[in-house]
Amino acid sequence: MEKENVQFRKNFIWNVLGTGLNAFNSLFFMIIVTRLNGVDQAGIFTIAFSTACIIYFVGVYAGRIYQVTELNKEITDKEFIVNRSISTILMLILVILFSVIRGYNLYKSTMFLLLTLYKALEAFSDVLYGILQKNDRLEIVGKSFFMKALFSVILFFIIDYITKNMIISTISIILVNIIILIVFDFKNVLKFVDLKTKVKKENILKIFKSGFFTFAISFLGVYILNAPKYAIDSFLAENYQTIFGIIVMPATVIGLVAQFLIHPYLNKIVELYKNRDLKNLNKLILKLIFMIVAFGIISSLLAYFLGPEVLGLVYGIDLKVYRIGLLIIIISATLYTIGVIYSSVLTAVRETFSQFIAYIIISLFAIVCSNILTKQKEMNGAVIAYFAIMALQFIIYTTYTNIKLRKIFNKEEENE
Repeated sequence: MEKENVQFRKNFIWNVLGTGLNAFNSLFFMIIVTRLNGVDQAGIFTIAFSTACIIYFVGVYAGRIYQVTELNKEITDKEFIVNRSISTILMLILVILFSVIRGYNLYKSTMFLLLTLYKALEAFSDVLYGILQKNDRLEIVGKSFFMKALFSVILFFIIDYITKNMIISTISIILVNIIILIVFDFKNVLKFVDLKTKVKKENILKIFKSGFFTFAISFLGVYILNAPKYAIDSFLAENYQTIFGIIVMPATVIGLVAQFLIHPYLNKIVELYKNRDLKNLNKLILKLIFMIVAFGIISSLLAYFLGPEVLGLVYGIDLKVYRIGLLIIIISATLYTIGVIYSSVLTAVRETFSQFIAYIIISLFAIVCSNILTKQKEMNGAVIAYFAIMALQFIIYTTYTNIKLRKIFNKEEENE
């Protein structure tokens, strides 16, 4: 028991450090680009990076939650790797098509392609991380994240400082990720993967088929976060994209907290569900929500009283006029994160189709709401749209998850 507790602590600490620094990467990149390349270039970087983050979910497809909670063990680790290789290639095809459809110039299209390649490497690494997590070696995952994030930021800054060229700087972080993927990730994963196992085509297709709704949920989930950015891309100038990207950036911290809180508890959620322990499952969910709400309250206070001043100092832009907007963004992110906790629970117990329907509804609302409000009220409209989208997601998930879990357990009690 003591050995298990020690390993859990190692997993938790390194997961926090690794995923934390990795999540902050976009913040550091934005600071560097805004300071060294200017607000217009930063606007291009913002929308390109956001798009890469959305297409990233095509790469991870069903995601690590699906991989780690695959209870029947019918699909081998090697088959998950082959499947991920296919999905990451699809990422690059999609971003090229997207750039052509949007009519971007060569420079902007190149930034979209390079940042998507950067995220494609992260997506491929994630399947290796899933193998390590299943073998209770989440601390290795954290170390990998930590190294990639640290070296990427340092090299990006040095190259961009010297060249003032975002394309060359982005290529440098791609090379960092390739090197660590080869010399560290593969080295550790090969200890757990049997390369001699035969890859079954039907299992590769099964992942795509079985994981479709999980993929769609993740893809649409990150799209709704970025819907206002695409409205800004359509109706406003690049500098507005930079400003919105800056005031939304603190919301990443809320998402980060959810990420490192949820991942270590995935196996516990599945275990409690398998044991039909609704009481302790609800306790665990409430525990996670309480921590998110507490962090959200603290973040809201800091955002209101210090946010514009601190962000203005960091980015070199006067943001005082966006004080209320920043507060609304933080509150919105807190609501969204609670919804993500419920979504992770539903995914862990393979309740996906209903989530797919929910996200279709939310996404349609996001498209209409973002475009109308941003076109009419510009930046204020984008912020209001962001809040409306997150509030709708929170209401739907909180209501549905509680009803669904009670229904499942009540039905089983009646059968007994």
